[in-house]
Order: sequence, then structure tokens, then C-alpha cells
Amino acid sequence: MKAYRVNVNGNVYEITLEVIDKADIKAAPDAAPAPAAAPAAPVAAGAKTVTAPMPGNILKVNVQAGQAVKKGDVLMILEAMKMENEILAPCDCTVSSVNTTAGTTVEAGAVLCTLA
Repeated sequence: MKAYRVNVNGNVYEITLEVIDKADIKAAPDAAPAPAAAPAAPVAAGAKTVTAPMPGNILKVNVQAGQAVKKGDVLMILEAMKMENEILAPCDCTVSSVNTTAGTTVEAGAVLCTLA
């Protein structure tokens, strides 16, 4: 055992660490492989996808499939890092599909909706 004194944000802690040989280290059991992600729905030719710019929570969805939108219209609100981010329509178009709902947590790059 080795004793150390550590200063963390002005607080002093005394810790002890056990020194072990490499022979004493047991191999971690193999983890089960992660399940494959579901394939994304095919996107029609000429359709545009709107993706999440960062991970966060969808607070509000302002559009539905078949709705016409103008460039700059707010499609949905994404909350990330305690800030509300407006996801805007990149062009005048029609919403082909909405791939998320309010209250959903999304990762960066997740397809939120498709536009035609």
C-alpha cells in the first residue's frame, strides 16, 4: 500500500493505493456486442433531412407531415445545455415526415424531419 495526499479544490484528502502485480489483474469479461442501430428510413430523391446539431431534448414540434413551411420557419425547439435552440427550415418546402416527438432525447446528427 502506498499513501498519498491529494489537494482537490483546496480540500486535502489522504488516500492509499494498493500496488498490484500484472499477474494479479484479471481480464474483464467480454462485453456483449452492442445491438446494431435500426436502418434509417430511405430518403426520397431531392428530399432534405433536418438533423439535430447537438444532443438534447425536443421541447416542442411545430410541424406535421404534409405541412408547407417557408425558409426560416421554426420546425421544432431543441433544448441543449439549458438553452432553447430553434431548428429552422432551410428553404421553402413541404414537410415529408417528422421523425421525433416532444419529450424525446436525441443525439447529434439524428434525423428530426425530412423536407421535400
